[in-house]
Amino acid sequence: MTDSPAPRLPALLLILSLLAWAAPAAAELSVTRGSAGHSDVSSANPVPEWIYTLRPGESFSEVANDLLAPNYPASRLLQYNKIGNGAILGAGDSVRIPLAWLKRQPQPARATSVTGTVQLISGNTGRKTPLSEDALIRVGDEILSASGTATIELADGSEVRISPNSRLIFNRLTQYGKAGMVDTRLRLDRGEIHTRVKPVMEGGARFEIETPSAVAAVRGTAFSLQTSAEGTRLQVTEGDVDFGAPGKTRRIPAGFGASLSTTNNDGLSIRRLPPAPALDPLPPRLTQLPTTMTWQESRAPMHRVDIFESDTGRWVESRKLTGNSFDIGQLDNGSYEVHLAALDTRGTAGMPRVVPLEVDLQARTASLVAPEDGGTVNDDMPEFRWQLNGDNEVARVEIAEDQDFRNLIATSEWAPETAALPSRPLGPGKYYWRVVTEAGGNSVATTQPRELVVNGSLPPVRIISVNYIDSQVRVFWEKVDTAAEYRLQLSEEPGFNNIIKEATLPDTTAALRLIPGRRYFVRLKALSDGPLQSRWGPGRELYLE
Repeated sequence: MTDSPAPRLPALLLILSLLAWAAPAAAELSVTRGSAGHSDVSSANPVPEWIYTLRPGESFSEVANDLLAPNYPASRLLQYNKIGNGAILGAGDSVRIPLAWLKRQPQPARATSVTGTVQLISGNTGRKTPLSEDALIRVGDEILSASGTATIELADGSEVRISPNSRLIFNRLTQYGKAGMVDTRLRLDRGEIHTRVKPVMEGGARFEIETPSAVAAVRGTAFSLQTSAEGTRLQVTEGDVDFGAPGKTRRIPAGFGASLSTTNNDGLSIRRLPPAPALDPLPPRLTQLPTTMTWQESRAPMHRVDIFESDTGRWVESRKLTGNSFDIGQLDNGSYEVHLAALDTRGTAGMPRVVPLEVDLQARTASLVAPEDGGTVNDDMPEFRWQLNGDNEVARVEIAEDQDFRNLIATSEWAPETAALPSRPLGPGKYYWRVVTEAGGNSVATTQPRELVVNGSLPPVRIISVNYIDSQVRVFWEKVDTAAEYRLQLSEEPGFNNIIKEATLPDTTAALRLIPGRRYFVRLKALSDGPLQSRWGPGRELYLE
């Protein structure tokens, strides 16, 4: 190595900036080879490298400490780059780092969406727990889907969508320091996955999926993989995939599929995928559902429709169809991707026609039918009826004691129905009811309230306790939910034939001033705004010594 300072870059090196220190999305990926004449590595043994460009305020020693594995000192990196003194490097200068020298550490994946029944099996304990959104998946963990689906995001932003009845094992989840590159090894034991992988660098980052009969090595692509006891099938829709038996893979480009059978010795079968269907124009923004999606007829025996949420990747629906139409319905407001693909005679999906879709439903106020405003009913479970005025709406009735509906007494279930019973019996009294409609999961409309009186008799009022303080007595009684006020009577004999005091009170307590040495009796009954009968509660004796 020469003692003279190296010339300023880019004269010294091929420069490609990969990583913005705080913004990895702006990084570029490059592979350089030692045969370029700048290092002591011979052209017969090219070394995959990563080129890092120093940012303002960074020093070579800081960068080496952050990026290099512990057994690779900064002095060795200087030697590799034929640089005598790292202090001469500043912002804009670049250093070449062999990928094998970079720090590596486990980097968990994350579940971005989960629907239905999906379990996470811990690689450490073997314990099964329901998989939830934002759950972390670590090396050795397994995902077992039953009737559910899950979308998993890897450290580099790659996405794996797991279909029902699948088992996926995470054998390796490694990240190369701050390079933003990963080494991912998965095993699909059974079922189906749809995968979109970020571009990886040859000889460096790695993404492989193993099945019981095949292996798929990915370089930045979108593809689907299915495996069962009969074998493994692959469909590549973007990029290319190295696929086949271990050690015997072939490169499968976009637009082609491949299969490897476990039941015969035919070897790897490669075929062109059915072309994407010719979809009839569909409005990019839907303001009412259901709507019918149609496409031109083809020779394909069946078609498959998959709907994904754009933001989370959630697998909303998957359907195999005969004919050339599909009714889109029961979607919440939001952005979606609709994938339409033809199926061949083996059931293999072809190239998908991908259509972005925005659902923007607006709920409309329902029309109340019965009971009429101010009406009375004798049934404690009255039927409420209304008419829906929007599309793809659900509704429920809400019942309260006040017009502001601060405290709901009863409701009904959300349903696309126009009639419902309350969730519990209604005691005698006056109520207010309304109907709330919802569309698209977040658009709500509410009717004006109506008054309703449930006939019957109010329950008797029971006195809870009596407190004596000097010549004053304070009486407490139970609250009756549907009572507006309470009538109190005071008598000197238990038959209440001679009432010496009577008052109407809004609260559930009253203070009475009595003459010591005399016996009194007090009783109460609940009063309602409606035409309800009420009964007196049992009398209570009062006595001041």
